[in-house]
Amino acid sequence: MNRPTRTIVIVGGGTAGWLAANRIAAELPEVGAGPFEVVLVESPDVPTIGVGEGTWPSMRGTLQRIGVAEDEFIRACDASFKQGTCFLGWARGGTEDTYYHPFSLPAEYTSLNPARYWLAEGGGTPFAEQVTPQAAVIAAGKAPRQVAAPQYAFTVNYAYHLDAGRFATLLARNAVDRLAVRHVSANVVEVTRHADGDIAALRLDTGETLPGDLFVDCTGQRALLIEGAYGRRLTSCRGTLFNDRAIAVQVPHGAASADVPSATRATATSAGWIWDIALGTRRGLGHVYSSAHEDGDSARARLGKYVRRTSSADPEDLTYRTIAFEPGYRLEPWTRNCVAVGLSAGFVEPLEASALALVEQAAAMIGEQLPRDRQIMEVVARRFNARMRHHWERIVEFLKLHYAIGGRDEPYWSDHRAADSCPDTLREKLTLWRQQPPWHDDAPRVDELFPSASYQYVLYGMGFRPRYTDAGTAPYRRMRERADQVFHEVRENGRKMVELLPTNRQLLCAIAQRAA
Repeated sequence: MNRPTRTIVIVGGGTAGWLAANRIAAELPEVGAGPFEVVLVESPDVPTIGVGEGTWPSMRGTLQRIGVAEDEFIRACDASFKQGTCFLGWARGGTEDTYYHPFSLPAEYTSLNPARYWLAEGGGTPFAEQVTPQAAVIAAGKAPRQVAAPQYAFTVNYAYHLDAGRFATLLARNAVDRLAVRHVSANVVEVTRHADGDIAALRLDTGETLPGDLFVDCTGQRALLIEGAYGRRLTSCRGTLFNDRAIAVQVPHGAASADVPSATRATATSAGWIWDIALGTRRGLGHVYSSAHEDGDSARARLGKYVRRTSSADPEDLTYRTIAFEPGYRLEPWTRNCVAVGLSAGFVEPLEASALALVEQAAAMIGEQLPRDRQIMEVVARRFNARMRHHWERIVEFLKLHYAIGGRDEPYWSDHRAADSCPDTLREKLTLWRQQPPWHDDAPRVDELFPSASYQYVLYGMGFRPRYTDAGTAPYRRMRERADQVFHEVRENGRKMVELLPTNRQLLCAIAQRAA
């Protein structure tokens, strides 16, 4: 039966559910009062995980699209500005082993591949510092824009660090008050079906029966609809990405005026890594590790030592939370009239903060291509599944790159370098990159989550060097002068930006004062 699509039911709240509700409702005409209704059913008994505190630059566009002012968002979510990731100890270990993965592309990247010239000249200056002024801005703890700049404008590209719980609250208020999303607080006790297998309605513990035409599963790892109703299981990535545990803790700043770094800090350990995210009033820390390589007590003790070393807090006075997860994703997140978004669709690990970016991608596609009837839904679902599978495969490949090169000798790291744990696509690329650096052909799709520049930042930050370079070739000689000029401009621009931009803390204080 070719049923029309009128009611979109989102099951599950938290960041994923409310972000999906906002993004979908923002794309639909006359939500609530017209042909479409968006309903979010949220259980009052299921806590959200709430540790996804890093975003991508795409979040700026999402917030604008759903009608949230940046200052409002910053104040409500204790947010700060994020310009990329600082990696410590990933290649060799030790205090000198540091590199940046900034959000800005290398200067003139469309027409000039900077790695060709950087490699040919010996790679003396750290790669990110040579190709983008943002590396200098990050190192100096500076903000991505001036205090007087318009909201969402920028000098260098940026995203946010945020309090996930507060973000979900802001999104819920925006969805209900501005976008006419109906909020139902209840538990789902039964899923009823049409004769053809589509979900017809949800029976709630309040006694209400909630019919719908499209159901969005945002129930997290429970996957109430996509797995509970349709049996779509995760495809495991454990053989490629070993991490399956995270221990999270919140640490107060030592002083209200404490510096707020403008990048996530990711510090490698012997069996995983520690994230360190600075918000306006606190830091969010977490140890991501492999339970096959380290036990929970050891991982907890390692995080406690990090807390003691990097703060004035007593590790024993803090509250720790352990989160177990199975690294993997669903090959068909859209099955019949049910589509999984967020943790329901999959999760691998928080490295490079791809989780919320995938929620943005999925929700945007659902809203922008909402199938108006059941026949069209078949086509949209196939396209959605193909796009999400591509994204998952590229995410797994890119995250594996961080582990597959480098020289740390602990079992965890040497196991990661084993050829049979590496995706075929990455092994092939690493072979090619022995001859030529990544560029546009290595990430050709317009919707790639990680551009080829991201591969360059990680490759050369980790110390990867090719077998061959362009030194002495005609193409190298032809463009070397231009490349040298670009590198000089990067240094000069970096120096000027560091001199003129406020610190992250100064910009956050100015935004707070504007509310007074």
